Amino acid sequence: MPSAPPVRLWRDRDFRKLWAGQTASQVGEHAGRVVLPLVAVVALDAGADQVGVLRAVEQAPILLFSLLAGVWVDRWRTRTVMVLADVGRAALLAAITVSAVLGLLGMPVLLVVAFAVGVFTVFFDVAYHASLVRLVARDQLMQANSALESSRSAAQIGGPALGGALVSLLSASTAALASAALFAVSALSLRGIRRREPIPEPGERPTRIWREIGDGLRFVARSPSLRAVGLASAAYQFCFAALMTVYLLFLVRTLDLSGAVVGLVLAAMGPGAVLGSLLSAGLPRRFGYGVVLVSSAALADVVLMCVPAVHGSGVAAVLLLMAINFVFGACSQVVNIITAVVRQAVTPVRVQGRVVATINFVGMGLMPFGSLCGGYLGEHWGLRTSLLVAAIGLALSPLVLALSPLARLGRSLPVARCRAA
Repeated sequence: MPSAPPVRLWRDRDFRKLWAGQTASQVGEHAGRVVLPLVAVVALDAGADQVGVLRAVEQAPILLFSLLAGVWVDRWRTRTVMVLADVGRAALLAAITVSAVLGLLGMPVLLVVAFAVGVFTVFFDVAYHASLVRLVARDQLMQANSALESSRSAAQIGGPALGGALVSLLSASTAALASAALFAVSALSLRGIRRREPIPEPGERPTRIWREIGDGLRFVARSPSLRAVGLASAAYQFCFAALMTVYLLFLVRTLDLSGAVVGLVLAAMGPGAVLGSLLSAGLPRRFGYGVVLVSSAALADVVLMCVPAVHGSGVAAVLLLMAINFVFGACSQVVNIITAVVRQAVTPVRVQGRVVATINFVGMGLMPFGSLCGGYLGEHWGLRTSLLVAAIGLALSPLVLALSPLARLGRSLPVARCRAA
């Protein structure tokens, strides 16, 4: 952590560069999450099982590369990792349009691109979470996380809407260029960060990567707070991946919504997340971190159980879906910010990358299996039934939080009690 009196957050040029780059990258990522499945559904006429496989392939790198990414981020400068990840994703998404022009676009090409994009996304996400702690002081963590999560909210607004609109107005393959351009903008912004990050000298580094990975795993396992975050994330990510795999098909095929309307419905999470970012700055200080965390997680899951009850494609149905996504976005954003701040507060700076990677591995690593499960359920059980089952499964996450030490957190942040790896 910086020891000198910190510059006001928004006067810090390097933080502004990080915020701008992360915003552009998040918009590109969320646009791509809509564009790639819509390319499969619209351009290649993929079924529920194929969409499930596509989403699983895109999410598989979380399970395969998260721990390695944590070690790399702790060894190298986060700016370098983020820029390389952005450049790689821009090139890959542009390749989709080139493949379509050459008549080579098919599910094999889409699967390869989705997997490679997922690899770069893993490294970017670990790096940007670790970079925040290296840029700002401890007492700025809540404000800085709120700013970055607000940019994620902007991505949830602009990304799906942009992706869905471009698929409707142009073509599914051409829409991938929008995400590619945004990743390029992010890379240019992040290159402007001037502050040099200290990295270990070659002699200070452990000789084996597996030893560093094990240190990160043990640190999370020994911390009750971090262990609870990882378990709750695992339950949530598995069920949410299953739900979203079915959700896209439900909106397009059951409710018969156009690509633009699908983007609009999903984008409603964005304004809710903006509200959640604002609420997260004050609610924990008034009611306590634990109460706000558990109640927000429970409400977020309850509202999603209403989705299978929606019928028709009229204005009322669209508005109801937008309202559900708005509430879900607000509550889930509060959960995201509180868990991020708690994680950063109890983790020493030099293992931030490995801790982020470990929690991603434990939690988000289950997303590929959730997507496959959602695709199977959607194909064999029907879309409405599958949505309801996945939404009920999401209740495991707030249950884990309620039974953990996190539920007893008061109005102040915890401090590190475990030895650093």
